[in-house]
Amino acid sequence: MPVFGKAVAVCFLLGICAALWAPVLLPLSMGGPLAALGIVLWWRGRLLRLAGAVVAGVGWVGLHAGWVLAAQLPFAWEGREFSVTGTVANLPEHEARRTRFQLRVDDGDANAHLQWYDDFGASSVGPRMQLHAGQRWQMRVRLRVPRGLSNPGGFDAERHALAQRISATGLVRAPGTARLLTPPSGVAAWRQHMASRIAAQVPSASSRYVQALALGDTRGLTDEDWQLLRATGLTHLIAISGFHVGMVAVCGAWLIGGIWRLLPWLGLRWPRPQAAAAGAFIAALVYAAVAGFALPTVRTVLMVAVIVLARLWRRPVDVLGSLGLAALAVLLADPLSVLSAGFWLSFAGVAWLAWCLQERTHWLRGFLSAQRVATLGLLPLSAMLFGQASLIGPLANLVAIPWWSLVVVPLAVLGTALEAVWSESGAWVWRASAGCFDLSWPLFEFLADSRFSLWWLPEPAWFALPLALLGALWMLLPNGVPGRPLAVLLWLPLLMPWRELPDAGEFELVMMDVGQGLAVLVRTQHHSLLYDAGPAVRDGFDAGERVVVPALRALGVKQLDRLVLSHGDSDHAGGVSAVQAALPVAGLHAPPGLAWPGGTDCVAGQSWEWEGVRFEFLHPVAGFPYLRNESSCVLKVGSRHGSVLLPGDVGAVIERGLVTRVRSELKAEVVVLPHHGSGNSSSAGFVAATGARLALVSAGHGNRFAHPRPEVVARWRRADAEVLGTAGSGAVRVWLRRGGLQLRERRIARSRWWDAAERARAAAILSGIEQTAMAPEGLERVGTGQGRRLADAAVVAVGGAGFGDRPGAFLEPAP
Repeated sequence: MPVFGKAVAVCFLLGICAALWAPVLLPLSMGGPLAALGIVLWWRGRLLRLAGAVVAGVGWVGLHAGWVLAAQLPFAWEGREFSVTGTVANLPEHEARRTRFQLRVDDGDANAHLQWYDDFGASSVGPRMQLHAGQRWQMRVRLRVPRGLSNPGGFDAERHALAQRISATGLVRAPGTARLLTPPSGVAAWRQHMASRIAAQVPSASSRYVQALALGDTRGLTDEDWQLLRATGLTHLIAISGFHVGMVAVCGAWLIGGIWRLLPWLGLRWPRPQAAAAGAFIAALVYAAVAGFALPTVRTVLMVAVIVLARLWRRPVDVLGSLGLAALAVLLADPLSVLSAGFWLSFAGVAWLAWCLQERTHWLRGFLSAQRVATLGLLPLSAMLFGQASLIGPLANLVAIPWWSLVVVPLAVLGTALEAVWSESGAWVWRASAGCFDLSWPLFEFLADSRFSLWWLPEPAWFALPLALLGALWMLLPNGVPGRPLAVLLWLPLLMPWRELPDAGEFELVMMDVGQGLAVLVRTQHHSLLYDAGPAVRDGFDAGERVVVPALRALGVKQLDRLVLSHGDSDHAGGVSAVQAALPVAGLHAPPGLAWPGGTDCVAGQSWEWEGVRFEFLHPVAGFPYLRNESSCVLKVGSRHGSVLLPGDVGAVIERGLVTRVRSELKAEVVVLPHHGSGNSSSAGFVAATGARLALVSAGHGNRFAHPRPEVVARWRRADAEVLGTAGSGAVRVWLRRGGLQLRERRIARSRWWDAAERARAAAILSGIEQTAMAPEGLERVGTGQGRRLADAAVVAVGGAGFGDRPGAFLEPAP
């Protein structure tokens, strides 16, 4: 068995995956000895080689993960301001009111993802617009530990930060005091300069696509562009892909081979095949640098390097062998790359093609076969990773792959090469690339409008992916293998997963983690109601688009029978437009006087029933003026199994009125805290009237309002209610069914050691700061077990004991 064979690469990958997806992270002190032991076993001999590769993978990823956590901002330093000096490491993303960029801090291994907003009332061409990749700046920043929202179908920001080595996120403070220390330099600065040259030289709107295809710069692509690309299955082509790098490598080999043919005497010094191989590697390496060393390009460069070395040493190597060596190289350099979707799509795609297309055939038949293999082989991964599949994608790729890869991309690359050698010489080639792109784009716009373009899938169980991959393997076996049509059955858990729908007379509530805002889904057996749609900021984050819509799709909600808008504040109503644009909404309720387009008034006494579940508005009464928070639609949902109260943002005055007027109707097992747990709500009389066993609060972590207030939380707990917040629990899913009240906290049920909220909770428990309330009798948690799993949390904190040890080396508190 070869030391660096395919089996060894697979075992090394298995060890890395086992450590990354384990409930806890090994202590940093154990990573080095395990890695050393694994390497020794790896080299010892045939019987121990595979086991040694697994052990080496566990130890190696433990070291890297521990180093990354050690470089992250300590939890105790969150919210502080620091004076930092560093280099802009990526291409800044300029938006209407803010600029997002990554700062590599001097004298350390920290990378901070920062946002620079204009001063209030300042011009949009302020100092932030001068940000350029490769510049060194000194600035004041307010930092936080990398943290995101946790929802069904949502983006895992903590995992992304870990994979990208992000040490902190934050805001630039006092922008007027920021100082530019050195002008731009380096490859990133050159990429931004070339991107600006393309934008200036190509007048058509397609310049942004030329930037993406030539430089991997996708900053100019809008949400609508990405939606169309997802609908047609072309996202893998719009930025520089591994296929494009391979083409450039072939062109480099042809170029060097042509020079050797023109100058035969060069062959006396260095044989032409070896020189052509070296030219291919150099061309691929340069092109990958132009693309910013994205993972697909790195993977292809490493595969080219393997083939080049084999050619230089005159040794044969097959595609799967070179793929295994490339995987080993990537994992040795960055074992955390397995946390990214690109790793799996890149290597799985090549592996499927190499395994299924080993025989030489006519180029057209081979191309069609490759499309079939890629579609069937990668569909399970795409569906699991992104919750969607493009049914029209194979047809769109039949056109896009040859046209873009053989015409559009070579012209874009040629224009960049000419511009780099001689200014103003690449404009006409870039324009030709944009023109060729424009010829194909109307076809893809037509395909994207088809009802077969995009298929959104509910969130499946963990076992759906291996079953679907087994089904794909079965379907791709040679003709004559019996039972191939039965392989479709193995896809059912992925394409049609069980959705845990309530039975008649039961209902469920899902309070989504939208930050400082509110969005609650109430679902019966055949109907769905959305209460508020989360916050939205002008020219910024829209929870309706980024959280609510993906969560609804992951939960299998295809339409909303009612949408209740508690009141018109942006933290509750901001995401409504995005929800209405994405899903059919049969009816909308809003407070009287708000005059929301297409809405009808919610008035106390209105009620309806779905499958034995009663919905009733308790406030506002008829004739009540619109007073923003105090006019919130108060909705009660109840059945014979229990009730839920949704009071919006009402304050203590309205609460007292409700207690006086409809005290008996306030009784509920579950209550969403009024006004996110503010100090002027959750009065003692209201808390007592509800008699809730579970109090839910939707508030952003570290929000500037300090919601929920400690005295409010204490008031609910004294009334024997367990208080759960989205900041610590993520999305909370509650069932009121025959078996009683059951709940699942997303961060607990899907706990990972990189989860910021879990690590912060563990650190607080170890320091004796946080006390965990006991759950009321009869409240059942479902998922991966009950309670907070304090022992596991403590192990996580100890396992990442390095985090917080080193930030003082590169961060200086601001004076």
